[in-house]
Amino acid sequence: MARFSAFFMGLVFAIGLGLSGMTLPSKVIGFLDVTGDWDPALAFVMGGALMVNALAWRLTQPRGRAWFGGDLSLPRNKQVDARLLIGAALFGIGWGVGGICPGPALTSLVFLSPGMVIFVITMTVGMFVGNLLRPAVTAAVDLVGQTISG
Repeated sequence: MARFSAFFMGLVFAIGLGLSGMTLPSKVIGFLDVTGDWDPALAFVMGGALMVNALAWRLTQPRGRAWFGGDLSLPRNKQVDARLLIGAALFGIGWGVGGICPGPALTSLVFLSPGMVIFVITMTVGMFVGNLLRPAVTAAVDLVGQTISG
């Protein structure tokens, strides 16, 4: 049941991204262009997603268990540190430059657009290389964080 639930939620997510136009890099870039021809559509998509998530969290949290699976998997680290900030900045820069993030990119693969296929391949290679370099990057980021904090 957990796999079916995960597939179904992924399908709903993909359909939502497609219907909202968030698989189009021009929509994302239009949202990020706050000094030009700003397109607020992404703000409404994010707001709708936050409302659905808030309702789901409100119903699930008291149970202490996922609806179709085991225990809730929640992050234990609540600290905002250099690793989090640098990672968020890199993700945001990639999102702004490419005009698309991983979820919509994977959703867009259904159209087999050459640009999107190349994006997903390079994203996958980047994740693989990132995992290989994780120990060195983590050590460097931790060093920067220690230097900044004192």
